[in-house]
Amino acid sequence: MTQTFRPSLRLKPSILTLFGLLTVPVLAVIIVVNYVASDRIARVKGQELVERFRLEAIDSVREIFDPIKSMVRVAASLGDQQSEFYTDNGSMKYFETILQHSPRIVSAYVGLNDGQFRQARRLSPEAALFGKQVPAGTRFSYHWLEYPSGGSAVDHNVFLDAQGRGLGKQEAPTSYDPRNRMWYRATVEANGLYITDPDVFATLGLIGFTVAQPFTKEGEVRGVVAIDITLDGLSEYIAEHKVSPNTLSYVLDQDGRVLAASDLSKTYTADKGKVDLRHISDLQNELPALAYGAHPRNGGGNLYGFTYGGREYFASLSTLPPDFGKRWQLFIVTPVSDFTGAYDKNNRLLLAVGIGATALALTVIYFLSGMLSAPLERLAAKVTQIQELNGGEPLPLVRSKVREIDVLARAIDTLDSAVKSFASFVPVGLVKELLTTDAKTQLGGHSRFLTVLFSDLQDFSSLSERIPTQLLLKRVSQHLDLVIRSINQEHGTIDKFMGDGVMAFWGAPALLEDHAFRACVAALRVQRGMDELNAQWEAEGAEPLRVRIGIHCDAVLVGNIGSRERMSYTVLGDGVNVAARLEGVNKEFRTTICISHATFREAGEFLCVRPIAEVTVKGRRGLVPIYELLGAYGAGPELEPSPQALRLAELTRVAHAALLQRDNACAMAGYRAVLCEFPDDPVAQVMIERLTAG
Repeated sequence: MTQTFRPSLRLKPSILTLFGLLTVPVLAVIIVVNYVASDRIARVKGQELVERFRLEAIDSVREIFDPIKSMVRVAASLGDQQSEFYTDNGSMKYFETILQHSPRIVSAYVGLNDGQFRQARRLSPEAALFGKQVPAGTRFSYHWLEYPSGGSAVDHNVFLDAQGRGLGKQEAPTSYDPRNRMWYRATVEANGLYITDPDVFATLGLIGFTVAQPFTKEGEVRGVVAIDITLDGLSEYIAEHKVSPNTLSYVLDQDGRVLAASDLSKTYTADKGKVDLRHISDLQNELPALAYGAHPRNGGGNLYGFTYGGREYFASLSTLPPDFGKRWQLFIVTPVSDFTGAYDKNNRLLLAVGIGATALALTVIYFLSGMLSAPLERLAAKVTQIQELNGGEPLPLVRSKVREIDVLARAIDTLDSAVKSFASFVPVGLVKELLTTDAKTQLGGHSRFLTVLFSDLQDFSSLSERIPTQLLLKRVSQHLDLVIRSINQEHGTIDKFMGDGVMAFWGAPALLEDHAFRACVAALRVQRGMDELNAQWEAEGAEPLRVRIGIHCDAVLVGNIGSRERMSYTVLGDGVNVAARLEGVNKEFRTTICISHATFREAGEFLCVRPIAEVTVKGRRGLVPIYELLGAYGAGPELEPSPQALRLAELTRVAHAALLQRDNACAMAGYRAVLCEFPDDPVAQVMIERLTAG
């Protein structure tokens, strides 16, 4: 049937592609939807956590100072009620209890308006006072100043271990006067609770804050009580309270200088008793500086986002409430991935599981589709081989575990046998046409210009009387096999076998532009093949077989003749009779291949021929010029005319030209010249006999 559409898709890749197109987008959508939803939830949750942490951090900073403020207020109230309480060392034990309240409190003390100073302080075992190492095991000390009559102040220290047991004493003259210290003067000036800016603690050499409050008697300031907390202590506190593992938290003053950092980095320097705080933009870490600079200036809220190094971050900058007493700021920077990390991990797991499941499914589909496609592809190849009738290596039997495919395979095997059997009795070209077109097998035909060939063995009847039947059948079969192969090789159509003879034609059912040339080439192949067979048979002591071939081109009727029950695809017409007559003419001139002038006219430029004569054909009034085929150009080196054939053709043309001019004498001389060079040439011998008799 006519194929208006030839699909090019293969079953196995198509199944795999279809499965991939159906599953991969679904998996991608699931992952994307899950990722978007998870990311949105994580971001909202992250923002909520940052905001909650911001509020908690503010409360935490206040929690550091509020208890200290309360203790300072209580101590100041005690001074208001009992001003003499701080005039002797009995107050040391009270200050020591304040130290026990929190490890972040480094000292509690009082400075009186007469210059007296009493302090309980926390000391490290490595501490040194006045150039001397404190006793081993020291954890605390009582520190006070005395003013001997008429002398300068003397600094006293009593060292205590963790249980409050004395470890030693130390005293030395000092110029220290609490009334000259910033914490004392600023507190008296504030006339209320006061938190200092970061400063160097004179007796400890540490840097931190002082929370202080004056106490009075009868409207006069009698002294100031104070508690110290270090900057490092504040940093350690916010480091212990982080919203996520990679969160950075900073406490800044109103100018953006860093008071405390959760990464415990050193954010200050001290030179000659003066503290220098680093600005947030001057830290070694660029992230907080960039985050601080990204803060919206239009009052867009505390929480905002930004990107740094390809990562997203949340940041929050807020000021502590006014009642805190300082306009400090809490600055928080946290990566979004800290909140989306678990979801990202889940998405990666989902992606890995999805890819693994898809790969497993593809593998299963691959093998299952192979079970379907492999036998179907082999069946398709077998059907193609049947359709083309190329006679190639037969494909192996196809078997499948799928019942329907196995039934189809058995049906195609049956079809293969039937078509091969059909092609053995019907022209292969016709079978191909029936298999590949919509043409119907019906009686009738049409006229077409084509080439007809007749082939026969010379003296076969007498030969059959001399050779045993089985040997003769074998040799005839070898001859016919050669003829069939040669005709099929040149795409000819074998019409019928007539005993030892063969009738074939070119140009139907398939059109051939060079049908005449192909017929001549097939004849030459038969001639060369018979030469080889005869050489083999003669070597075996057997008689040779001589083949005679006639070729003619003409317009003939081609189609199916017979009846509806039995018909034959053949050619009919006068041209067929001419071809059959030319095969017989070979007997008269003892030639092998005789072609008509019509054949020479169609393919002469590719043929090497020599003219023989003009003969009469039954049913035709005029003479038919005939030629002997000696070779063909461009059909292969084995069919190229030899130099002897070219010389023979040239000499024969000279003699034949004289014959046409009815110059019998010159014609006789010409044919004698042929015999001089080719003594056994049968055409020259016959023509000389005719000229002599004539």
